[in-house]
Amino acid sequence: MLEILYKTLPFFALVGLGYWAAWIRFFPAEATAWLTKFVFYFALSAMLFRFAANLSVAELFDARFAAAYLWGCGVVYAVALAVAFARRVSLEEAAIEAQCAVIGNTGFLGVPMLVVLLGPQAAGPVLLVLGLDMIVFSSLITLIITGAREGRMRLSTFRALGLGLVKNPMLVSMVLGLCWGATGWAVPGPVNDFLGILGAAATPGALFAIGASLAGRGAERWQVAAWLSFAKLVLHPLAVAFSALVLFKVDAQAAGVMIAAAALPVAGNTYILAAHYGVAPQRVSTSILISTAVSIVTVTAVIAWVTGG
Repeated sequence: MLEILYKTLPFFALVGLGYWAAWIRFFPAEATAWLTKFVFYFALSAMLFRFAANLSVAELFDARFAAAYLWGCGVVYAVALAVAFARRVSLEEAAIEAQCAVIGNTGFLGVPMLVVLLGPQAAGPVLLVLGLDMIVFSSLITLIITGAREGRMRLSTFRALGLGLVKNPMLVSMVLGLCWGATGWAVPGPVNDFLGILGAAATPGALFAIGASLAGRGAERWQVAAWLSFAKLVLHPLAVAFSALVLFKVDAQAAGVMIAAAALPVAGNTYILAAHYGVAPQRVSTSILISTAVSIVTVTAVIAWVTGG
């Protein structure tokens, strides 16, 4: 495990550097927002396109893998909802808390880190986890909150969902990459080099942006946030591991990537959703802060386990 810790520490050190730069106000909130946009729309999209262009649909999508991941997520989602309802919170708050419990920072942390630590073969499973998170759970939270507020589903809700997916650069870059790969054509040398240079900025940029964004987060409801962090960092990978290894018997290597992805801390886009809908944004923010800090240990332990380290 110590060997794995030495490999994961540089990634979390970049997060810490971003936090420190923002904390001393050398890197203001406006700079963090622009860096996040650069990574989201350009660097990470280039990296995802390059990965996807070298994969076939068969390599990326595995029905058994998807079923195993969704089963594990579903169990933890249901547990988080039950705990929230036991505290007598609203359906909207319960849905946001359940989102915290199952959606990890796969885009900004998982893709750059896991592909490096687990090898190029991890790209397909990581991209599939990212796609399932965006398509299934981002849509689910929108439907629950909209339904709770309006009492019914409107056609405009589904239209907005579809438009949101089409406008998501991470999803679009993966789809375009797969389409290019399906042609059988190699990416032209200059284009491939351009994507490689731009994509290389995704790892340091994303990790620095994560840390810088954490520095500006306030704290609220520490007990609830601690529970949500426990659900995300411990219950989620355990449920996914049971589902992948015992119930669905997913290939061991792919299952390891899935479990490692499930161990990632609460995703930053959950805060964006909470702030957009005005539902417990500070609680989500605190969950992101706690889970990211603790994940230095838990993610290292999970990666050591799945790699036999």
